Amino acid sequence: MSHRLGFDGFLGRWIFALVLVLGTYNPSGFSYITWVLKEEATFGPVIAIVGLLLLIGWIFCVKTTFDALGWLGVTLGGLLFAAVIWLLVDLGWVSMESTGILTWLTLVVISLILATGMAWSHVKRRITGQINVDDVED
Repeated sequence: MSHRLGFDGFLGRWIFALVLVLGTYNPSGFSYITWVLKEEATFGPVIAIVGLLLLIGWIFCVKTTFDALGWLGVTLGGLLFAAVIWLLVDLGWVSMESTGILTWLTLVVISLILATGMAWSHVKRRITGQINVDDVED
């Protein structure tokens, strides 16, 4: 079993997190939240199953991220990405009045933080040589 995380490994985790985040909510109108909140939507087994699958995905990603990064790491990651968005606004590339773009950027940032948390054990092992107890084979 390979313990290396390449670009493709991170990309796969990021795509998973991005699908989870954008599938739950996005401003385009094509998301679980929009689907459930439509006036003509009636609660049934399909809505329940999709909601439970999303909940399972969120619990997995958030728990993995907080286990790997902790509150401090998640907070610092959020602050770093907030500073990058601030830079984009400061450079004039993004306007504070562009709530749609800011919403999309925020959703992408959330997915990047989740992907980083899911990949962090691999990154830490590569940088420090330390392994997590979960990584040790019997």
